[in-house]
Amino acid sequence: MKKFTIAVVALLSAYAASAQINLGEKGGVISGSVESNNIVYFNDKALSTPAPDTHFGSNDYIKVDYAIDRFSAGIQVETYLPALQGYEIGNYGLGKMHDFKVLIPQVYAQWQDKHYSVTVGNIFDQFGNGLIFRTFEDRQLGFNNGMLGARVTANIGNYVAVKALYGRPRLYTNYQTCWAGGADLSLSLGDMFGFKQGALFIEGSYANRYENLGTTTTQNLLNMYSARLNFDIAGFNLRGEYVGKGKDYATSTEGHKGKAVYGEVGYATGGFSFTAMGRMLDRMATPLTINGNGTGNTLNYLPALTRQYTYMLANLNPYQVNAEGEMGGQADFYYSYRSKSNRYRYWNFHLNYSTYYTLRKGQSKSGNHELLWQDINFDVERQWGKKLKTTFLYSFQEWNPYHGYHHRTYVSNIFVADVQYKFDRKKSLRVEAQYLLSGEYEGDWVAGLVEFNLAPRWSFFVSDMYNHGRTDKNGEYKGTKKNYYSVGGSYTIKRTRIQLSYGRNRAGFICSGGVCRYSPEYNGINIAVTSSF
Repeated sequence: MKKFTIAVVALLSAYAASAQINLGEKGGVISGSVESNNIVYFNDKALSTPAPDTHFGSNDYIKVDYAIDRFSAGIQVETYLPALQGYEIGNYGLGKMHDFKVLIPQVYAQWQDKHYSVTVGNIFDQFGNGLIFRTFEDRQLGFNNGMLGARVTANIGNYVAVKALYGRPRLYTNYQTCWAGGADLSLSLGDMFGFKQGALFIEGSYANRYENLGTTTTQNLLNMYSARLNFDIAGFNLRGEYVGKGKDYATSTEGHKGKAVYGEVGYATGGFSFTAMGRMLDRMATPLTINGNGTGNTLNYLPALTRQYTYMLANLNPYQVNAEGEMGGQADFYYSYRSKSNRYRYWNFHLNYSTYYTLRKGQSKSGNHELLWQDINFDVERQWGKKLKTTFLYSFQEWNPYHGYHHRTYVSNIFVADVQYKFDRKKSLRVEAQYLLSGEYEGDWVAGLVEFNLAPRWSFFVSDMYNHGRTDKNGEYKGTKKNYYSVGGSYTIKRTRIQLSYGRNRAGFICSGGVCRYSPEYNGINIAVTSSF
């Protein structure tokens, strides 16, 4: 509890200073944010994962920025007291899960005017869709591969935008001995040739990674490039990207080339919109370093391109990108019908379909293109008036637990009913009822949630998710009969939010935009504080 007390004192001190500091016209402005995520773990005989020896974990971030005229600078301090379970920084970055560590990993200074900018220190950036290069931070995943280096950008009118950067990428708590960088160019042909009805961009990127692998210079250097086309006119949009990747000896001793193709088309008019996107990936896993491990050891970003759910049962088994090789895509259809006589009455209809298959014969034992993922879903949202809104969702999910190597899939049918009622401008009640029907894997699930809000400060909830399994046609029972309950609430005042909850959490993957981390099951108290100033 000593470490917990230290965390609380630090948070209270930061909160006491949570007010933007204006130093006057010539002194500049100081701003920042505080975030603390804490769990007190309890032993639970019903769970297979024991509580850590410390019975406590805390991931904390304090960020401070200073700006004056064209100059800005900032610093971010991180503490792990120790790291929360399921965060790879505790396994790979700190040495031991119980390690106590304070980091100052992010410091930057930037000068920027209308056309040019120069940044030194920690850099976060992305080329195109991120297929060859993306550095970013995602605290939910415990992910940070920001580079320590320099970046220069230039904009020539509305026609040309260019940037170049170089530095050492971060892996968990340390910056690596390898180097990475590249350049990105965007040409606005629409502005160049005076297209007034639409926009046309031709873009290209180059990225590389240099690491001494103990071989030849050619093998030490990995080259990647990207060519892109973006076109918009009268509600119609078209996107395309082709990626080429040289031999990567960090993924195998033989070295494999990689490539990717991405395409997107969309149209919107009135209350209707349509989007379809397709993608092919071939050996596009690009680690930061050959000596690294875990999800954080990556230089690029491969989004899942599937529907991202917020409902518990629909998100039990999210799709994870098969960077070794996959082909597929998704399509979205939206339609909104609004009442002409009452603006509080409307219908929203949404249909989504996504599917992915293995790319090469060697990825499957059968030598065929095996199904990796399939999701057919639709939802109907009805606003009945000022007070009542209902949502119904159905999802058919089929997924391969062996990433396509074996010809085996599990099927789930998921039903969700969501009802929200507003008593007045401040008080509202939301109720969810969910059911997952499956004769495979863990069998059937049932889940529910009740949420009561007292705007703008208070929110309370209670939820439960229970696996009652099922006996299949062969008389074999599948299921765990485990109960995952949670109760909690939050309090918001100005720019500060405090969340408190207690319950059991199921083991599984937590994903954000296609990047996933595994979280073990646990029983405990969650305390989260966020504040900005």
